[in-house]
Amino acid sequence: MKNLDTGTEHLLARIENNVGYLTMNRPEARNAMSSEMNGALQEKIAEFELNEEVRCIVLTGAGNAFCAGGDVKGMNAKNEGNGEEDTIDKAIHRQRDNQRGTSGKLYKMPKPTIASLPGAAAGAGLSYALSCDLRIMSSAAFMTTAFAKVGFSGDYGGTYFMSQLIGSAKARELYFLSDRVSAEEALNLGLTNWVVDAESLEAKTKEIAEQLAAGPSVAFRYMKENLNRAMNGDVDECLDLEATHHVHCGQTMDHKNAVKAFVEKRQPKFSGK
Repeated sequence: MKNLDTGTEHLLARIENNVGYLTMNRPEARNAMSSEMNGALQEKIAEFELNEEVRCIVLTGAGNAFCAGGDVKGMNAKNEGNGEEDTIDKAIHRQRDNQRGTSGKLYKMPKPTIASLPGAAAGAGLSYALSCDLRIMSSAAFMTTAFAKVGFSGDYGGTYFMSQLIGSAKARELYFLSDRVSAEEALNLGLTNWVVDAESLEAKTKEIAEQLAAGPSVAFRYMKENLNRAMNGDVDECLDLEATHHVHCGQTMDHKNAVKAFVEKRQPKFSGK
C-alpha cells in the first residue's frame, strides 16, 4: 500500500493492489466539500488517470457519510459578508472548472470508477456518486438531491447522470421534492449496483475494485467509451465506434492471452497491453 500526499487533510489518497483510493475526509461535516478538498480531488483524479499503476479508482467518504455536498454553513457565512466576494463571471468559471475536473473527469476517464457510500450522499455529493461507473452502498446509507431545500438548482452533473440512470420523470421527482432515497430503494431504482451491511462495505468495495483492476484495462477503456457514447450518439455512430474498438482490442496481448487461457481452461492474466 502506498499513501499519497494530497496537500490537505480534507482528502486522503492511496494506491493498493492497482486500485487508487480517494477518501473525502471531513467526517465532522459529513465530508462536505471545501475548496481544499475540491482542489486536491482534481489533482489526484487527473494523476490517477495517467498513472499506469492505477487501473481502477474508488471514491468514498470517511466516517459515516459519503459526502454532504456543498458546505451550507460556509455558504451562509459568505452570504452574510464573512467570505471572499466573487464576480458572477469568476464564480461561474470556477464552478465549471471544479465540475469538469471532478465529476466530469470521473465520468469520462478511461478507467472504471466506483463510489463506495458508507452513509449520506447529498447534493453535489450525490452528483459525485452518480458520476462513477458503479456504486456500492451501505444498507444505512441514503441519497438525496437536497438542492431545492437550499434554493439551488443543482450542480456537478447530477441532473445529467440521474436522468441517464433512471429516466427524466423520476429524476424530476427526486430533484423537485428532495426526498430521501434509502439504499434498498436506490437499488430498486437502479441508482446503485450493490447494497451490503455496513460491516461488509469496505470488503465488498475492495473485492469489486481489485477484480476490475485485474481485468483487461484496454477493453474496459473502450467499453466505457462505447457505453458513454450510447447515451447520446445515434445508432450508426455507436456501431462504428464499437467496430473500431472491438478490432483494436483484438490486436492486444490481453485478448490473445485470454483466448489462449480460455482454450486451455484456465484464468487469464491481464497486463493492460
